[in-house]
Amino acid sequence: MSNIKVAIAGSGGRMGRALLEGVLQSGDLALHAALEQGASPLLGKDAGELTGGACGVKISADAAAALQGADVLIDFTRPEGTLRHLEICQKLGVNMVVGTTSFTAQQKAQLGSAAQQIGIVFAPNMSVGVNLTFKLLEMASRVLSHGYDIEIIEAHHRHKVDAPSGTALGMGEVIARTLGRDLAQCAVYGREGVTGERDPSTIGFATVRGGDIVGDHTVLFAGTGERIEITHKASSRATFALGALRAARFLHANAAGMYDMQDVLNLK
Repeated sequence: MSNIKVAIAGSGGRMGRALLEGVLQSGDLALHAALEQGASPLLGKDAGELTGGACGVKISADAAAALQGADVLIDFTRPEGTLRHLEICQKLGVNMVVGTTSFTAQQKAQLGSAAQQIGIVFAPNMSVGVNLTFKLLEMASRVLSHGYDIEIIEAHHRHKVDAPSGTALGMGEVIARTLGRDLAQCAVYGREGVTGERDPSTIGFATVRGGDIVGDHTVLFAGTGERIEITHKASSRATFALGALRAARFLHANAAGMYDMQDVLNLK
C-alpha cells in the first residue's frame, strides 16, 4: 500500500512544525507539500529543516501547484487562508483536515458545500483526549441538566489571537445541544460590575491568556453541595498533530462528506 500524500498549510507555524514532525516520523504518510504565506522568509527552504533534517520538500506559497497530486491537506491557519485552500482542494479533489477556528456561520456553510465533492474532517480540536472529553460532556449534561450551573474556563499561551478558544466554544456547543439550548442565546462571555444573579439557563465562559500554556480546558458543573469538573490539559502540540494525522488516514478510507473527530474516533 502506497503512503498517503499529505500537504501541510502554515508549515512554519507552531502547529505546522508539529504536523511536519508527525508526518516525517510516521511510517504510512509522505510529506507531499509544505505551504507558507507569500511573504514568509521560509519560502524555498527544505521543510525538513524545521524539524531538524532535510526531507526534499521545499516550502512554497503556490498552493495550486503544490497541491497537485496530494491526497489530503491539513490546515490549521486562519479562516481566509483556509477558504482559499478549500477552493483549490475542491478543484483538485484533495481532501482536507481543518483545525482552523473562528469561522463565521457563512464560512462554515462553505465548508459544508465543498464536502459534497471532497472529504473534510472539521473539528475545533483534533486531540483524541479532547474529543473523548466532548463525549463525556454530552453524558454529563444529560445527567446534570437541572440544578447545576455550567461554566467553561480555558487557558492558552500569550500568542493566541482568538477568544474564547474554538475548543471552549465546541464544548459549549456540545452542552447546549444536549440541553436543547442555543449557545448564541445562552452564552455569557464576560462579567463585570453589578451583574445581578446568575441566570441558570446560561453557559459562562472565562478566558486566560499567558506564557506558553498549550491549552487547558475545564467545564464546571456547580450544584448545591457539590461540583463536578471535567478537565483536559494539553502539554504538547503533538497531541493535536497526532489527532490530525489520524483524521487524514480516516479520510483516505472514506467517501466525500463532512466529518468531525467524533466520526474519526467512532464515538457516535
